[in-house]
Amino acid sequence: MKNITLALDEETYRKARIAAARRDASVSSLVKQYLLTLAATETTTQKPAHELDTLLAEIASRHPGFTCRDNLPREALYENRR
Repeated sequence: MKNITLALDEETYRKARIAAARRDASVSSLVKQYLLTLAATETTTQKPAHELDTLLAEIASRHPGFTCRDNLPREALYENRR
């Protein structure tokens, strides 16, 4: 387990101690819980990127050899609409 040191102004520390006391906890445990929540949130924000990579890989496996170069130029797309 790692220890960290925080520098807080007196008023912030006082409010943190009051908040911790209301929860029957320590300031240290509040900070720990906040950091655990922050770390879990970071992990969940990375999940959609992983899902996108998985989806793109699945599409690529269904259409082997397809590349972005195979797309029609913008002008050709609009010509087909006329």
